[in-house]
Amino acid sequence: MRRRVMDQEAKLAELQVQLAEFRSMMSRTSAAAVERSEVEALRTEVEELRRLTRQLLAQGAGTPDKMATQGVPANAAAAPKPGEQVRENSMNLGLAGRVAVVTGGASGIGQACVRGLVAEGCRVAVWDMAEELSSEGALSLRVDVSDLTSVEAAVRATEAELGPVELVLHAAAIGSGKVGFPFSNVSPAEWRRVLDVNVMGMVHVAHALTPGMVARKLGSLVFLGSIAGQVGSQTDPPYSASKAANINFAQCLAKDMAPHGVRVNVVNPGMVETPLMRRIWQAWWDQQKPEDRRTYEEWSGAKVKAMVPLGRWQRGEDVADMVAFLLSDRACQVTGQTINVDGGQVMHW
Repeated sequence: MRRRVMDQEAKLAELQVQLAEFRSMMSRTSAAAVERSEVEALRTEVEELRRLTRQLLAQGAGTPDKMATQGVPANAAAAPKPGEQVRENSMNLGLAGRVAVVTGGASGIGQACVRGLVAEGCRVAVWDMAEELSSEGALSLRVDVSDLTSVEAAVRATEAELGPVELVLHAAAIGSGKVGFPFSNVSPAEWRRVLDVNVMGMVHVAHALTPGMVARKLGSLVFLGSIAGQVGSQTDPPYSASKAANINFAQCLAKDMAPHGVRVNVVNPGMVETPLMRRIWQAWWDQQKPEDRRTYEEWSGAKVKAMVPLGRWQRGEDVADMVAFLLSDRACQVTGQTINVDGGQVMHW
């Protein structure tokens, strides 16, 4: 049994290398120069070998830990190509060597997602407007998603450096810096920049990146939404409305892309300690009477206790794990869905 598992794993690794070579070839030639049927055949064979390997394990090869003691690497099925490194916290999702773009990846949840994808062995490009862009093991580009020209230039630069983009996490977003209660606290003029970044930014990213995915019949996109887009949060009406638009447009895009083998999903974080959360607190604090003000820790702790059934903050890493899963082929039957990582704050069907 051990020998059969080892043979299957060796064959799987060989096929994954072949598939990566085909992807690389496709990045250097025209769409017509590569037989799509050959790529699809390889993908099918890889999935079949994964299925057979899982079946062999169920028949008696044992757990991954037992396999390791028998001389079979526990992570052999998703081992990266020579020269590619996967960190110890990898979920072994088979993403090694694939090219990913993360917008808004310089801080907060986006940055956690960059780390997660790098851990999976992805070749990552971070698109952000931050003054200082930390590499995090990734290519860093200064990109304004509200400007279509900037986004299109970033696509060219990314693909020239890393190859065709297959995976996208769009996390770039801003708030108004104001607190609602009621909505009239935020003037119509203060909505414009939020909508330009949060709504049109999503549209620009989709327009710039999906044509290549459609041509290659390969791709997966995740848009970072928010539970504020589901419940009509009054905290920041422009932000809430923009996140509702994100969810809806992702569903439209998922329907358009499905016939081409490209998947689109949304992940909604809940209460996550990020720079954006601190800015929300600051906007709230600025409007309070001195006797009503609370520290960030007091304010946020009370919100979590009152609103989150699991009673604790979500971490950027919690969201990053869901994003990586949805981008991977493990979620090959998941598209057009909105997944909450919110500790049960919003429960829906």
